[in-house]
Amino acid sequence: MQKFLRDSGHLIRPAIVLLAGLGLFLVIRGAVVPKGFGQYGHYRPGALVAIRQHPVSYAGQGTCVLCHDEEGKVRASGKHAHVACETCHGPLAKHADDPAAVIPKLPTVATLCVRCHEKDTAKPKAFPQVASAEHSGGMACNDCHKPHDPHL
Repeated sequence: MQKFLRDSGHLIRPAIVLLAGLGLFLVIRGAVVPKGFGQYGHYRPGALVAIRQHPVSYAGQGTCVLCHDEEGKVRASGKHAHVACETCHGPLAKHADDPAAVIPKLPTVATLCVRCHEKDTAKPKAFPQVASAEHSGGMACNDCHKPHDPHL
């Protein structure tokens, strides 16, 4: 047995280093990983509390059409009927609260439309897609299409 312990030093030293590394890893992991992590899969329960502390920034489609009823009617009868206003125009709860103080900018259609409609083989075949560089010849989408009902 003594001969084994004397001759096995080359095995014991790496084992001690490995165990020390594992112990250090567990200490660092315990300090870095939040306490509730893993309770709901890969979601941190404390994140819900943090998210609830942020003010609501979306007004909602119903609020938009109270003032912008013409645009709402055109969009409701067109291909974008199921796309919420703030999907394209961004969160506008502050504008809805005080329309004169917060004037929203119109979206840049050159980058906006391609977010959904740029040709991609992963999208369903029935979804309207274009290769924007070939389709528009450099023109903005709204030079030919109406944003609230693109087929007009």
